[in-house]
Amino acid sequence: MKFELDTVLIEDGCGDSRLARRVQARIPSSIVVRHIDDARAALRPMADSADPFGAGKRRMVIMRRRSPFIMACPAAASGFACCGYLVMALASNCPMDCSYCFLQEYIADNPSFQVYANYADCFDELDRLARQAPNRGFRIGTGEFADSLAFDSITGIAGDLVKFFARQPNLTLELKTKTDDIDGLLAVDPRGRTIVSWTLSTDTVYRTSEHRTASPMRRIEAARQLLDADYRIAFHLDPIIAYLNAERDYDDLIDALFAAIPADRIAFVSLGGLRMTPTLRRRARERFPNDTMLTGEDVLASDGRYRTFMPLRVSLYRRLNDRLARAGVKSVYLCMEQPSVHEKIFGAPAPTPGVLGASLAGAHE
Repeated sequence: MKFELDTVLIEDGCGDSRLARRVQARIPSSIVVRHIDDARAALRPMADSADPFGAGKRRMVIMRRRSPFIMACPAAASGFACCGYLVMALASNCPMDCSYCFLQEYIADNPSFQVYANYADCFDELDRLARQAPNRGFRIGTGEFADSLAFDSITGIAGDLVKFFARQPNLTLELKTKTDDIDGLLAVDPRGRTIVSWTLSTDTVYRTSEHRTASPMRRIEAARQLLDADYRIAFHLDPIIAYLNAERDYDDLIDALFAAIPADRIAFVSLGGLRMTPTLRRRARERFPNDTMLTGEDVLASDGRYRTFMPLRVSLYRRLNDRLARAGVKSVYLCMEQPSVHEKIFGAPAPTPGVLGASLAGAHE
């Protein structure tokens, strides 16, 4: 296990679940395991901790999910140019600790790491989705509220998902990560139905802001190994951060990527700038007061988020998009940006979520 846990709490009724048995068999004997009546009380911040959000990352709660598993990406209802991504909520929080992470605000009131013992119920939801639109391709991922692979060495959920999606002709799984924990995936045949994607940052951003993650080069090496194992791979340059010498560093990152991965083998690349609500900005700066990446040239945008000054942001997008396009990357899109910004970068209106989503899901390869 690559990440540290202090405690595993198991909700009543979940102790005999496949997930609970698997976790208990794989964690070190030094980790305390306790059974509790109702997990919802255990999700709350620990009042005696100087950093309740950070402390929550070290407490795993195995519980039953009481809501549907599949939902639209939050961008879909926020006026952004949306990629049609669907979110599969199988866990919440992340053992890594990136200074800019939106979860510091989004789950501040329930920061314990949640993982759902009844996760297999999502397969019924997926079956219904596939039947409702048999001629449409859907891209569905687990990386919105938790890293898709961070605790996979003890939960094994990713392998179960890959096996399920391998049988689905119109559903594509995306596993999004900042780790190089791919051993479980190497043991499973994806049959072309799983994309594994990595968030990539420059080495400067990684060293300053992405705590307990794999280095960018280790992420790229993991991608190369999975490409050789017949997985489809993709990358998210998000958040792109403007800082002194950022253009040079992003050029170096792209050079390193293409030295290891042929551009035409990359399913897609997304681009997204650093964005923070006022609350997230304040909390991030409180938790990481020495992080210079959180003190750049940002302004309060019309969507209520602090963003990099528009001309600087657009300049970085254009530079990266030009490099990716010239190299032969099949698809590049913007994440969490207004349609007007899309037009500035690509010179055309943003495609509809359904069209872009089906395109990114891709045909069976």
